[in-house]
Order: sequence, then structure tokens, then C-alpha cells
Amino acid sequence: MSAVVPSGSGRRNASEQAHPAAVLLDMDGTIVDTEPYWMATETEIAEAHGGTWTREQAMQMVGNDLLTSGRLMRDQVPLPYSAEEIVEMLLDGVVARVRESVPWRPGARELLVALGEAGVPCALVTMSYQRFVAPILEHLPAGTFAAVVTGDQVANGKPHPEPYLTAAAALGVPAEECVAVEDSPTGAASADAAGCRVVVVPNHVPMPLRPGWTKLDSLAGVTPELLARA
Repeated sequence: MSAVVPSGSGRRNASEQAHPAAVLLDMDGTIVDTEPYWMATETEIAEAHGGTWTREQAMQMVGNDLLTSGRLMRDQVPLPYSAEEIVEMLLDGVVARVRESVPWRPGARELLVALGEAGVPCALVTMSYQRFVAPILEHLPAGTFAAVVTGDQVANGKPHPEPYLTAAAALGVPAEECVAVEDSPTGAASADAAGCRVVVVPNHVPMPLRPGWTKLDSLAGVTPELLARA
């Protein structure tokens, strides 16, 4: 069982229900560890155009909406393309890698199955685009996610609250009754701004905690009941 570390008393009391009303999950770094795929693709693109790409630069991209990442690459390499063109290049490389192998995070699929069996509605909230999400969803049972919010469906990406507000509305559950699971400060800030209860599972980037957030070491062994107490 992962350790649960509350970061403070928070603005909400722990849920008294057996299960959360709804769970909203980030994708990259949270349920799948695709960040290395993005980093490898970024490096390939930079080197193909005579540039370099460091791990520090790659870390700047984690949790961003893709257009922001595209602009960062364009300006820092630099690249002779628009941000939109760079996003498509990134997606080409990452989708190819995902089709070869989906790198699930420990406990992620098991938690999704448990939430489904408990009847807890779930939404995927990712800043990746639909064409990247599709091959990952193919590896999950139909109906695992009652709603999917992608970066190409919202006007404002994380850390803006729009992605999480959109997901909660799609499920018909107030954001304040939803538990959001995130791995990046950008994503957690988005969920918090929407009013969700925030559970963070740090992965590639440091995760400073805010009052009311809960930290899990891993999703391995995490149950719907544990999320209800987050």
C-alpha cells in the first residue's frame, strides 16, 4: 500500500463516502510513463536540426499544453517551424513509440479496474492530443473513462482550471466532489484551481505540496476507498 501523506488540513474535510463521487486522472506520467518517449522525441528533433536538447529543457515541458511546449522548443533549439508544426512532429514520434509499447505506471491499470468495478465514474484529463490518447485507450476495457478531455479540446490548458472543470461537467459531478490524480505541479495547480481534491503521485519532476493536497508514493495498491479518504 502506498503511503498517504496529507500536506495540511486543507479546505475540505475527508470524504465520508466509501468511494469518491468521481475520479479525474492525468495521463502522461500518472497512468502511463510516456515522459521518456516525449524526451527522446524532443532530442531527436533538436539533433536532426543541428541543435541540442538537455534534460533540464525537457523538464520544462512536463505538464504543459502542447502548444506551449512547441513554442519552447521553437525558441530554444531554435527550430524553423511554427509551434503547431512542432507539436505534430512530437506527436508523430511519441505515437510511434506508444504503438510499440504502452509504459503503464505501477498500479494504474489495477486502480482503473477497481474504480470501474466500484461504479466510480472516471475521466481522463490530459494535455496530449486525441490522436496520442487513442492508442493508449485501446489497451483499456471499453468504458474505462466516461469522459476524455484532451489538449486539443480546450481553449486553456493546464494550469488553467478549464480542463478539470470540463471533465467534471462531462461527468455531471461538481468539481468539488471529484478527486484529481496528477504527477506535475502544472496539472495539480489546474485541478486545485477547479476546486478538486488533489492527489499527487510524483514522477519525473519535483512536486511541492499545497495545503489540502495528498501525496501518494505510487498508485500500486491504491483503492477507491483510499482515494475517498484523500
